[in-house]
Amino acid sequence: MNKIILRKNEERRIKKGHLWVFSNEIDKIEQGEECRVKNGELVDVYDFRENFIAKGFYNSNSLIAVRILSYDKEINLDTLFEDNLTTAFNFRKSVYSERESFRMVFSESDFLPGLIIDKYNRTFVIQVYSFGMEKNIELINRILIDKFSAENIFTRNEEYFRKLERLPVEDKVYNGNINSEVIDDGFVKYKIDFENAHKTGFYFDQCDNREFAGKLCRGKKVLDCFSNSGGFGLHALLNGASSVTFVDSSKQLIENVKSNYQLNGFTADANFVDSDVFDYMEKCVGEKKKFDVIIIDPPAFAKNKKSLATAIKGYEKLNKLAMETVNKDGLLFTSSCSFHLKEDQFIEIINRAALKSGKNVQIFYFNNASKDHPSLPSMEETVYLKFAALKVT
Repeated sequence: MNKIILRKNEERRIKKGHLWVFSNEIDKIEQGEECRVKNGELVDVYDFRENFIAKGFYNSNSLIAVRILSYDKEINLDTLFEDNLTTAFNFRKSVYSERESFRMVFSESDFLPGLIIDKYNRTFVIQVYSFGMEKNIELINRILIDKFSAENIFTRNEEYFRKLERLPVEDKVYNGNINSEVIDDGFVKYKIDFENAHKTGFYFDQCDNREFAGKLCRGKKVLDCFSNSGGFGLHALLNGASSVTFVDSSKQLIENVKSNYQLNGFTADANFVDSDVFDYMEKCVGEKKKFDVIIIDPPAFAKNKKSLATAIKGYEKLNKLAMETVNKDGLLFTSSCSFHLKEDQFIEIINRAALKSGKNVQIFYFNNASKDHPSLPSMEETVYLKFAALKVT
């Protein structure tokens, strides 16, 4: 087995449970002439005194040179993958016992680094962001078919993350076909059109927050911004909202929301607006159009650290507009899915937006992603979504 020897003291973070070894933390690589380490292969990680620490997948092309897979010296990949996939699945079923659709695997958080699997009934959509997972994709697919009765398996990879690992930017169908699916989040039904949907098809990370927000919308006039599949607004209708206006810049997504509205048999007043959210809310401010409840769930404004400053300005403007558009004593549910924007920065954005809009704001609920997106206390990288419920006066 090839050996990765770390620089002095670089093992501390790994021993505390962080699952990444960065390339600049490596002192040397010991490998034989006959078995030179290849990208995607297992390596043993040692501290500078050459004490064994962990096993992981190696990638010389990435800043994350090793993704830790196990702290055991002897492992069987077939057994490890089956055990970790089964553990991940069983946990989801324990917290969402009535559901057949959820995020089944959340990468490092489920000790399967660089692997994401979303389950839509018997359709499994995969994202692969590490060389080691790419090399073992056939094993993963076999387990999904044999142990979890998968009928359709295909990838929906994001170009940005594949390029970071120097992986080819491509998607494949490994089993079955790419068919649409009708799923539910325990309350609301959605038709998932995988050919036209974002990412894997559905944002499971906001399921718990949609449920929470929806219960506070009875009798309210609601604005659902960046509505995507319509989840927040549909939950509002489910809980008796008097009306919901859905706004998204994508015509296709607005059509999807209409389909989901009809799929659930709702009859309450609903408006479907194909517009840039900033433009729509600026128009509302100009026309003094108000809502009792506003939900803003934008895409990530900060894909990397370089774009953070610009993203902060965007989030601040967005929240200010929302505070100016919501009625007195109204509710604002605001989110950010940008990992590079930390919780304290997110709260400061809310505060500055409140000051600039001349509003008093109380945060009465704060959450991260849904229970099928667990995080590791040893890895801040596994926490990305921020969700705050505000009372605005």
